[in-house]
This record gives sequence, structure tokens and C-alpha cells, in this order.
Amino acid sequence: MNVLISACLLGCKCRYDGKDKNTIDITKLKEKYTLFPICPELDGGLGVPREPAEIKEKRVINRKGIDVTKEYTKGAEIALETALKNNCTVAILKARSPSCGKGEIYDGSFTKTLINGDGITVRVLKEAGIRIYTENEIDMITE
Repeated sequence: MNVLISACLLGCKCRYDGKDKNTIDITKLKEKYTLFPICPELDGGLGVPREPAEIKEKRVINRKGIDVTKEYTKGAEIALETALKNNCTVAILKARSPSCGKGEIYDGSFTKTLINGDGITVRVLKEAGIRIYTENEIDMITE
């Protein structure tokens, strides 16, 4: 099965703070799936490091108050293109991210307050019928 995956989960230092979130067993994943890494923020034109961003009132705003919705939307569209081109029916994405968060995201106050909601990329992929899992739900993936 072909799986779209957040590049930061594979060790790519592409997060806003220049770090990764490699907290999963990549070897096991590679034994079961063909992985296609994505980073919607980089693909959308944002660099590393960058100001952290959160979703507030349907817009993605960075900590300096700059609207980066356009970049996040472009990255989400590129992620969808990658998924469709490679027949990915599943995505494993970084929890709580304004791009990749599923089910809960930060509220836009930069106080680490969580609210119910999905990141920009998750919304786009869900609309296309791609099943989304976070790094905490890998054991729930079914063929």
C-alpha cells in the first residue's frame, strides 16, 4: 500500500523550528508500506526555520501576525497531487500541525490551547477520500 507521510516523521528537519519529529519506527513502516514523504509548509514556499503558525478563524497566521494561508493551501494542493499521482489511499500526518493536524489543532492564540479541527492539508486530503492517521494511530491502519 502506498502511504503519504509527513517528512518530519521520517527525520527530515523541516518543522518550523528546524527539528524533526522522528518518533516512529520507520523500519516497520517501510516493511509494510511504500512511503511518499511530504512537507506542505516547504512545498508551499515557506522556509526552515520559520515562525510558528496556527489556524485562527479559517486563516493560518504566524506568530508575527502574517497571514500564510496561501502557502499552506498551496502545500496542501501539492500534497494532494503527490497522493493522487502515487495512488496513496492513506496518509500518516503529524498531529496538531496547522497543515497535518487531524481532529485537534492549536487555537491560534499561541498558548498551546487545543481545539477540535483539522489542518489545511488534512481537509484537502479528506475531501479526496484519503484516510488520515496521525503518528499516534499507526496501529489503526488497515489495508
